[in-house]
Amino acid sequence: MGKAKLILGLAILALAVFVGWPIASCELANIELRGDMRDLAAQVGTRIGLTPQSTDEDFRRAVIRKAQEHEIQLEPEQVTVQRTGSDDAPVIYLAADYKVRVKMLGFSFTFHFTPSTAK
Repeated sequence: MGKAKLILGLAILALAVFVGWPIASCELANIELRGDMRDLAAQVGTRIGLTPQSTDEDFRRAVIRKAQEHEIQLEPEQVTVQRTGSDDAPVIYLAADYKVRVKMLGFSFTFHFTPSTAK
C-alpha cells in the first residue's frame, strides 16, 4: 500500500512538472523581456554621455533582438516606442504585444503577453 501511494504521488508530481514547465518557461521569458526593456528605456549610457541618443527604430530593433534571445518572435509593428519629457532628459516608454502558443498533451493554449516599461 505504501509503495502504491509513493508511485502515485511521483506520477502526479511528474505530470505537474510536465504540464507546468511549458507555461512557466513562457512566463519566465516574458519577465526577462520586461526587465531587458526597462534596462533599454533607462538609457544609462546616454545619461552619462557614453553613447549617443537612440532613435525609435534603434529601440525597436533592440527590443526585437532581446526578445529573440528569449526565443520570443516579434515584428516591428508589435513594439511601441513613445517619448515624453525634454530633449535633454527624455522619458522612454517601451511596450510589446505578442501571443505564444503552448502545445501539450494534445491541447494547445494561447497566452497573450504585453510587457512594458510602465510600473
